Amino acid sequence: MDYFQTIVLSVVEGLTEFLPISSTGHLVLTSKLLNIPQTEFVKSFEIIIQLGAICAILFSYWKTIFTNKKVWSRIIAAFIPTAIVGFVLYKIVKGFLLGNPFITLLALFVGGVLLIVLEILYKEKDHHVGSLEEISFKNAFLIGVFQSISIVPGVSRSAATIIPALFLGTKRKTAVEFSFLLAVPTMFAATILDIVKSEFSFTASEFSVLAIGFIGSFFVAILAVKFLLKFIQNHTFIPFGIYRIILAIVFWLYVLK
Repeated sequence: MDYFQTIVLSVVEGLTEFLPISSTGHLVLTSKLLNIPQTEFVKSFEIIIQLGAICAILFSYWKTIFTNKKVWSRIIAAFIPTAIVGFVLYKIVKGFLLGNPFITLLALFVGGVLLIVLEILYKEKDHHVGSLEEISFKNAFLIGVFQSISIVPGVSRSAATIIPALFLGTKRKTAVEFSFLLAVPTMFAATILDIVKSEFSFTASEFSVLAIGFIGSFFVAILAVKFLLKFIQNHTFIPFGIYRIILAIVFWLYVLK
């Protein structure tokens, strides 16, 4: 992987990590377009650079993260089911699911349809939860259960947490912010697990590639977070559902065929 490819992938990661369009899916498809072989290092790279995007959340929400114990107790409750599923299915995810363009496109397409349908059905009400502290532990845990589905590339961790949160009675902005914060332990754990499993067997040049990917995804993710928070003030997630469907169809017809 050269430095140009590294920068492109880091930008893609930063843009898509917190949008309901699947960052992992976009990394897989972008690697396909750039003719990057799905080596073990590339698969690790696609996991590890997500840390850069997660640090963007640490930067943007440092006060909540480091001072609000009520919020963190709910984040931990949501993280538990994902941690269990991710640890148990790690080998299957990295060996079979990650890097598989067919599974990615299928998940993008189906997820896009579900995103549109669920948004049409959803109606925000005044009594819905409007702050992170008010999310119940039961609902936090259920959101985590749904998040575990996102181990499949193309599903979107963001969509798998935001949509269930909405239907569990959470207001849109609160659901999005809970998804942001839940990404911190989830992606941090995924990165550490991958580094441990790989036994730190990276060369000096590979470490430089990882560093560039980390920095690039960090700065781009900060902009993406600000965009999404502003976007949801006056829009639904339907445009993202349409985008997912179009991307899956176009990629299937003109790239994989």
